[in-house]
Amino acid sequence: MDGLVSRGYFEPLRKYIASGRPYFGICIGMQVLFQASAESPAHTGLGLIPSNIEEFSRADKSVPHMGWNAVEFLDPAHKANEGLDESLHYYYVHSYRAKYDWTHTESAQWAHSTTQYGQEVFVAAVCKDNVFATQFHPEKSGPAGLKLLAGWLSQPQSGRTSVPPTPPIARPPKPKDGLTKRIVACMDVRSNDDGDLIVTKGDQYDVREKAPSASDIAVTGGLVTRTAGAVRNLGKPVALAERYFSAGADELCLMNITSFRHSPLLDQPMLAVVRAAAEEVFVPLTIGGGIKDTVDPDGTPRSALEVAGAYFRAGADKVSIATEAVYAVERMRERATDGSIGEGDGTSAIETIAHAYGRQAVVVSIDPRRVYVEPDYDGPYNNELVLGKSDGTEKERGKAWWYQCTVKGGRETRLLSVVQLAKGVEKLGAGEIILNSIDRDGTGLGFDIDLIALVRKNVRIPVVASSGAGKPEHFVEVFEKTGAEAALAAGIFHREEVRIQDVKYALSAAKITVRA
Repeated sequence: MDGLVSRGYFEPLRKYIASGRPYFGICIGMQVLFQASAESPAHTGLGLIPSNIEEFSRADKSVPHMGWNAVEFLDPAHKANEGLDESLHYYYVHSYRAKYDWTHTESAQWAHSTTQYGQEVFVAAVCKDNVFATQFHPEKSGPAGLKLLAGWLSQPQSGRTSVPPTPPIARPPKPKDGLTKRIVACMDVRSNDDGDLIVTKGDQYDVREKAPSASDIAVTGGLVTRTAGAVRNLGKPVALAERYFSAGADELCLMNITSFRHSPLLDQPMLAVVRAAAEEVFVPLTIGGGIKDTVDPDGTPRSALEVAGAYFRAGADKVSIATEAVYAVERMRERATDGSIGEGDGTSAIETIAHAYGRQAVVVSIDPRRVYVEPDYDGPYNNELVLGKSDGTEKERGKAWWYQCTVKGGRETRLLSVVQLAKGVEKLGAGEIILNSIDRDGTGLGFDIDLIALVRKNVRIPVVASSGAGKPEHFVEVFEKTGAEAALAAGIFHREEVRIQDVKYALSAAKITVRA
């Protein structure tokens, strides 16, 4: 609402809808139809629907509501249902919702379909006269969303006539909602030694092949060929993104792991990759790397908000912040005088981007490393201590450890625990955490269950488990044992050692809900 009003779009939008011309609203485009929103209390909405937008309860779930969920029609005979399918899933990402209240007849008659998250039933879509709007994002809902958009766009104006309202029906919450677990394919993008943008993958964050030995060097016709020591090349970013989309990935991540060398606003090849991927991939796209305040080579200062804006305009849906998030939490804790987490000052990348684009647009990528201590350790992190299990790896059995945060791609440790960082970024306004593990990265031993469970129980925002997956059963394990909302993999998908559909088959067999 703040953006619509400040940019002068509010009144033109009101007049457009009143003219009777067709309107399709998406997410905020649906919420603006209501009379008010707790997200922007300083402004009223268009008031077409006489009820308010409120924030989700955090009592039984993570907020934002982020992921693929089902819809349920209120009038299955309604012709406007064409294009929507109750058997499919659609992508939602929001912290505020319109509660479905069937006793409030005037607003309930606008409701076309509902969705359940936790024990809250909210309006998924509204439809009346020339207005159709969805809380979910059809443009990010894969083939299901594209079908809905195509159907609406091809509908003749004569087909948008008003239909008699049906009596509102009760829609009590079911024991379990329809939210799926998400499978995320991640691509680390950087320049190789020839200057080309490629997808690479490290083993415990080392992206180069092992140093060349005599057997790695071949001499042919006077030419020396080295097969090791180069940046590991696993393919071209856009081609891989298209492959993962077709294979059923629920989200994609592009991490620009060399952006620290250049201003991202000057990195035209990377921005071009984002644009090209967004033109072909219709699921959420997260971009990471260089989301911080920078100075261009000519001395021009650039804010993190500007960098994020460039990525969003290129087609990204979320931006991922890593090192800068650690520094922001350190500063926040330094300002606290009572031993608490502290308060933000409004200047960090997390805060400025979340204020402009919403919490759901900000992801924090955490790179923790284990610090092994004696089992009777009684230091400052003893409340986060993990004890090695008897069925753990040989290195873990009989040991104890806590998780220390790192910066600069794991090259530098900080006096900050993973729980301190996770709680801090949540307070600053992050909407999601990608939780990596330096110890498990590239090992194929499975996700670090202890790490993920530790963070999951300490925050109320979605957590994406990352690092260590080697087979489909590892995804089943992490969802069953930690409550993580999503799981991410890179190398095993790049090398096709594991297919995304293999993971989803395994999850379905374990009775874990996934998008088909």
